[in-house]
Order: sequence, then C-alpha cells, then structure tokens
Amino acid sequence: MSTITRLKPGPRMSEAVVHQGIVYLAGQVGSPGDSVTVQTRTVLAEIDALLAVAGSDKTRILKAQIWLADMADFAEMNAVWDAWVPQGNTPARATGEAKLATPDYKVEIIVTAALA
Repeated sequence: MSTITRLKPGPRMSEAVVHQGIVYLAGQVGSPGDSVTVQTRTVLAEIDALLAVAGSDKTRILKAQIWLADMADFAEMNAVWDAWVPQGNTPARATGEAKLATPDYKVEIIVTAALA
C-alpha cells in the first residue's frame, strides 16, 4: 500500500495531500475584503509555501483551477498570475466564476503538482 501524507491537516480538510509523487493542494484564498490583486498575491505565496513543504515548487505545477467571484476581475488576477507563473513551465489551467465561501473572497486557486 502506498503512503499518503497529509500536510497541515485540520478537522475538515488538509491544506495539501501527497500521494504517489503528486501534491494536491486545497483551494487557497486570501484575506477577506482585500483587493483581487492582494488576494491573488496572498494565494500564490501560500501555494509557494505549501509546495515547498511538500518538496515541490511552482515549476512542477501540472494543473491550476482558478475561481473568481466575478469574471470582471479576470484581467486583474491575470496580471498577478502572469508575473508569478514561471514561463516555460506554465500549467494546464481553467478559470471560472463561482460563489466562494464568503462574499469577501474574490479568488480561490487550487493546484496539483508533481514532486521535485
């Protein structure tokens, strides 16, 4: 049986799960009420930190799912994403609009990455 490692486990969910060389991150959100730019920066910094703990990094991201509370914020989020994502190592990505856990959240990002 293969090992499953749970990072930052809580009563409802783990922030990340590692299994068979793949890191699955829970959806990451920024501070409620901040701008889309600030929330996106916060989310991407948390993704960097979680991937580092797992033994990976953003160059190893396979897939990203981005949820925006309002698609009108697409360009603002993309400006932060484009500055962060490593060129030549961009993941498969989908972006959609959805109601997030609270109206104060503007962006949530979920990534799956390979271990380094």
